[in-house]
Amino acid sequence: MQIKTKDFCVAEGSLVDLKKWATKTDPIYNSKKQYENILEEHVKQLSAMQELLYASHNHAVLLIFQAMDAAGKDGAIRHVMSGVNPQGCQVFSFKHPSVAELEHDFLWRTTRDLPERGKIGIFNRSYYEEVLIVRVHPEILQSEGLLDPSKSVQDFWQNRYHSINNLEKHLRCNRTRIVKFFLHISKDEQRKRFLARIDEPEKNWKFSTADIAERGFWDRYMQAYQECMSATSTTDSPWYIVPADDKENARLIVSQIVLDTFQELNMSYPKASPERLQELQEIRKQLVE
Repeated sequence: MQIKTKDFCVAEGSLVDLKKWATKTDPIYNSKKQYENILEEHVKQLSAMQELLYASHNHAVLLIFQAMDAAGKDGAIRHVMSGVNPQGCQVFSFKHPSVAELEHDFLWRTTRDLPERGKIGIFNRSYYEEVLIVRVHPEILQSEGLLDPSKSVQDFWQNRYHSINNLEKHLRCNRTRIVKFFLHISKDEQRKRFLARIDEPEKNWKFSTADIAERGFWDRYMQAYQECMSATSTTDSPWYIVPADDKENARLIVSQIVLDTFQELNMSYPKASPERLQELQEIRKQLVE
């Protein structure tokens, strides 16, 4: 089955209704072996693309992963990027901001970790937390002391969306390609994965009572994600809503989207100048003598 990545892309200006987006779709693979073969081929191609990205040194790529707990962000990152040279890939996870980070604008702490040209940056959660968890839990926003009593709360969120769009437009103009993934898991599938974390000893470490607490805000999170993606999915920096109830299928979709992104960059290895070629031939003579 061919992966049509455009089917998962949120068109700029569209209103997202997550109830209309599938959490499970027809599998791309017919067997475990076929899944492994497809993923292996994708990883191989990604490794070659990453080397080309590094050599050409004209672009950076930023992959953003957002999702509800247990949707498979860590697994997707680990499996899809398993063949990439660690020197060319940086992964950052963003938890609750520190006191120092709260003293700056909400984009500051993530901006420090943006990838440089020639590298892939991966954000496991990101600045989007500031329009997701902070929106679901308004007490966090109150503690930040940023609300202007003279303006509506809705204006506040619109301003944050505007700031995000401006940042991403700026990055695109400076050759950082941004791709954003929302791993779309159903509430029932999350329940099953939580139970597995409790019932299987080797998964106990993954479970936190905070996960259950956040599960109670499911509907609020869905609303926050809908509004966020509606406001910030653009042609240049799109959101992809990836069905995540099937982990293997989700990984293949994500890896294909990343491959498509690389191919759109039209990269090539730098060509040596005539002077450089002559220099190399002189060095070669010295080595074979």
